[in-house]
Formats: sequence, structure tokens, C-alpha cells
Amino acid sequence: MRRSQKNIIYQLHFCDTNHVLYSDYSEVIVVGAGADAVDYKLISICHKGDIVVSQDYGVAAMALGKGAYAIHQSGKWYTNENIDQMLMERHLNKKARRSSHKHHMKGPRKRTEDDDLRFAQSFEKLIRMAKANEGSSKENDEQRK
Repeated sequence: MRRSQKNIIYQLHFCDTNHVLYSDYSEVIVVGAGADAVDYKLISICHKGDIVVSQDYGVAAMALGKGAYAIHQSGKWYTNENIDQMLMERHLNKKARRSSHKHHMKGPRKRTEDDDLRFAQSFEKLIRMAKANEGSSKENDEQRK
């Protein structure tokens, strides 16, 4: 995520004790291993206006519920308008996988440079929007005083 350095934003990366993650440009938060431990830690410190990058629709839904922005690694934005449908599709897909006798499914295809570029463009656009909204929120707060 080197491109985000130019935007001067504070970054946190999360992992559990089963993984090793180092970064020279962000803080790494390591949590104990356990089902969804990283997700719950992320959401517990997430605030309104933060940007959450996740491929997990449930994490995205919780982030949106806290007033944060959420983006998928593909660059697709999670919004209050699309999250319910995405969660329902996830539920139906999980149900179909469970009922299928074929449990060996292919994983996602290898990430390409085009994927990285698409994400970077979408992420930078989201940062600009979040900063603009932050500025207008501060102006509205000042006017209310």
C-alpha cells in the first residue's frame, strides 16, 4: 500500500499470531489466534470516517455501521446501499456450497498488476471523498456552535 503514503494517512494492519507481518510505513497490530479475533479487534477500534480494507462482507457491514468507509481488495466500495444484498448473496452461496457434494472449490485467481492498479485508483478516490466529507463535517460542527 505504498501509494497511500503520499496521502499522509495513518495506517493500521492487523494479523493474528499465526502470521508474521512487518511494515516500515504502518503500525501492525497482532491479536491472539481465534475465530474472527482480528475482525473484532479491527471493529473495536474503528471510528467514524476511518477506511477499512477487507474482503469480508461481515467486517464491512460492521465498519459501515460505525460510520466508517469500507472497500474490498478489488476496489469495490461497500456502501449502506449495497451491503445488504452482498450479505444475502454470501449467505445463499454458503448455503449452496453446503448442499453441494462438491466441497473442493477453486480459490480466487492470482492477483494481477491491473488488479492492483484498479484498487489503488478506487482507494485514492475513497480517500479524497473521506477527506472532503471530514472537512464538510467539521464546517457543519463549527456552524452549529
